[in-house]
Amino acid sequence: MPSKESVRRQRAMGGALGVAVLGLALVYHFFPRVFHVEPSVVSGKRAMNLGPIPSVAPGAPATPVRGVAEIDAGPPLTLAPTEVIVARLGHKDTHLPEQLSADTPEVEALLARAGKALRGGQLAGDESSAAALYEQALKLKPDSRRAAQGLFEVRARMVAEINQDLAVGDAESAGDLLDTLKDIPDSKDDVAQLQVKLKTLTQVRPLLAKAATLLQQGSADQPKGANALELYRQVQQMDPDNAVAAQGVLQVQRSVLDRALAAVAQNDFKGADQALAEAAQILPDSPALRDVHTRVDGMRQARGTGILAQARSALDAGNLPLAQQLADQAKAISPDLAGLGDFSERLTNSRLYASFKPGQVFTDRFADMPGQAPSMVVIPTGTFQMGAPDAEAGRQDAEIPQHEVTIGKGFALSRTAVTVGQFREFVRASGYQPDSVKLGGASVYDEGTGAMRDDVNASWETDYVGRAADSRLPVVNVSWNDAKAYVEWLSQRTGKTYRLPSEAEFEYALRGGTATRYWWGEGGPTSKVENLTGGNDRSPSGRRWSNAFRGYSDGYWGPAPVMSFAPNPFGLYDINGNVSEWVQDCWHDSYLRAPRDGSAWVNPGCSVRVVRGGSWGSSPEQVRSAYRQGADASVRSGRVGFRVLREL
Repeated sequence: MPSKESVRRQRAMGGALGVAVLGLALVYHFFPRVFHVEPSVVSGKRAMNLGPIPSVAPGAPATPVRGVAEIDAGPPLTLAPTEVIVARLGHKDTHLPEQLSADTPEVEALLARAGKALRGGQLAGDESSAAALYEQALKLKPDSRRAAQGLFEVRARMVAEINQDLAVGDAESAGDLLDTLKDIPDSKDDVAQLQVKLKTLTQVRPLLAKAATLLQQGSADQPKGANALELYRQVQQMDPDNAVAAQGVLQVQRSVLDRALAAVAQNDFKGADQALAEAAQILPDSPALRDVHTRVDGMRQARGTGILAQARSALDAGNLPLAQQLADQAKAISPDLAGLGDFSERLTNSRLYASFKPGQVFTDRFADMPGQAPSMVVIPTGTFQMGAPDAEAGRQDAEIPQHEVTIGKGFALSRTAVTVGQFREFVRASGYQPDSVKLGGASVYDEGTGAMRDDVNASWETDYVGRAADSRLPVVNVSWNDAKAYVEWLSQRTGKTYRLPSEAEFEYALRGGTATRYWWGEGGPTSKVENLTGGNDRSPSGRRWSNAFRGYSDGYWGPAPVMSFAPNPFGLYDINGNVSEWVQDCWHDSYLRAPRDGSAWVNPGCSVRVVRGGSWGSSPEQVRSAYRQGADASVRSGRVGFRVLREL
């Protein structure tokens, strides 16, 4: 079986647009719950181990650590676990031999080695693989039920992994695994079925890629002979169950329905009816079609109601001037028209929050491929005092002078730090090489010494101690440069403006409307609010924090899966715990001449950036809402991550 390194290289090379469009849409069709539920166990070459996270050395004095930041992220996009796929395939071994005597010690030893190889994902391909060891055991004892069952499980897991590769459109990796599967006993039927699927994938992939390009270019159902809809229909004839084609047809219909709504906005009901008829020919009874039909019919009931509905459509489309003009017309027709007051409030929110409401949670879907950005929450506008007041214990010179900052335009901030799963999606789709790979290693926690140490093998895929990280954990060991590359990629995929938050925006969101030492109050927490250094926490080897919140325990020594604790008043999780987070600004030793409008304070060519928020290893003084530190943009640490901001 190909090594994990070979598979990783193959997937990096397979990041072309056509493969990405095919693969992610297949995942959306076959495993829709993975967009909301993150698997805790992944087998085979996708296996990830949950590990601890670095922290301040127990027993050491609490000192600011420059170059360390942390982040939080929402649920990642990922494949279902291999075990789930095995179960869905419905394989059951009904031909186990009747064992006449107990396994010999020699067979028992082989079975133990085989089981270890199986759990480690070493399925087949060499003499130390699970398949080879189980076969060797069967040669010594042909009636060993455990050996027969083990070999069956190897085959089932390989079939599941090939199905995963086919789901994401990775024909090359699927082909390599198929070649290995052929050598497994009793795999003939599985090989035959998978070869058919692989052949179909190879045939339809170019058509799907071309259709996606046409759809992106605006050729959804027109012109005849050169539009996305015709190509999707062609694929459906070749492969009736193709999930990408089905999703593509839905996208084409949405494009046609957009034309119907645009016609209504111009009082062109004939054009709207024509677009609705065309949409009905594509998918006769879709929820989107019924929704638009209802809206158009409602507009016909009365002119005043119709004009107000057009105003709502314009508002939904982001055309604020047109929405205001139509609302004025509706008000002129009927000053007491039902819904005018609510519409006026929405229009105000649109100017400040792009049609959202403060506290509203939303998720942008990718425009050119299946997938979605992290879950975002709308932060309200307001004014706050940035920095530490004179009387605050632990205040540093870098946190003064305290000054008033006004956030005059709403923005949305990711509810959590970006997770390992979300960052993995970015790396696979873009081919980007993070600094931990390009420059080599990161700073991770050493349980033996209780201190951070450099590890040349640590990367964004590992946790705070350098072990494989669970997809639900906040991604760490990422530099400021990596965070910037991720937000730029999000902007390209969604067509929206994503970026890192400014330092002022981060502190404003962290405080959540409070002016206290911490967002939960002046002293230590009385309930589980964040992943913090607690006096009752213990490391795997029994270490304790030398400077921690007395009497507090959150159950984690390193980072916890995102959203494990309570949100702050603005609905943000892990904003002042779990991991510290990169922000946009360059580092300045104080707030003298700092911007007062919430914008980032950036000097051209600066190499040292700002890190905000506490982490799993921060002392109570470092968790204060006003605390800040600087770090070189290339720093990678097991205590540092990031979250993203979306402009509205």
